[in-house]
Amino acid sequence: MIACRTTDDPFARTGGCLNESMAPNHQPAPDGVTTTLTDTTASATAVVAAPPEAVFDFVRSPANHAEISGDESVRGRVSGPDLLEAESSFRMKMRRGPIAYRMTNKVVEFDRNRVIAWSHLGGHRWRWELEPDGSGGTRVTETYDQSTARIPLVVKLMGYPKGHVANVARSVANVVDHFGGGA
Repeated sequence: MIACRTTDDPFARTGGCLNESMAPNHQPAPDGVTTTLTDTTASATAVVAAPPEAVFDFVRSPANHAEISGDESVRGRVSGPDLLEAESSFRMKMRRGPIAYRMTNKVVEFDRNRVIAWSHLGGHRWRWELEPDGSGGTRVTETYDQSTARIPLVVKLMGYPKGHVANVARSVANVVDHFGGGA
């Protein structure tokens, strides 16, 4: 595991795991959130004060994705089911800076109350993994995974996965906050 610090700019291409000697405008990941970076993934993990069933239903509801979004790019649901299931398709309103767009996603991994992952045209995935922590809470991990990207070189040149470390850390922190803090 790599100890990471994240930038406060969700659009910074230099975000992600940083050397402590870098510029002082960097802040640590939110309290209670740990991050991991590999060549193809950026992950964040924390313990949520809620059972896996409640956390899973919150994460698999596209209506909640704007609240969860760590970079605030998700703006709301356009179409799709209220609760995602295996192979569900759903369309979201998105915004990156001044550019608004729509993104269609498909659930590509689904194990109720344990794992859900979706992917869009680019092929890379956003995966949520949940494990009971033994005290009534849930260990939650979000992973941005570009190992399944259709054009991996383009994604890498855009600065990912490093550019998503801050985003997944804030997304996990937003889920923790939704349930009233960590366990």
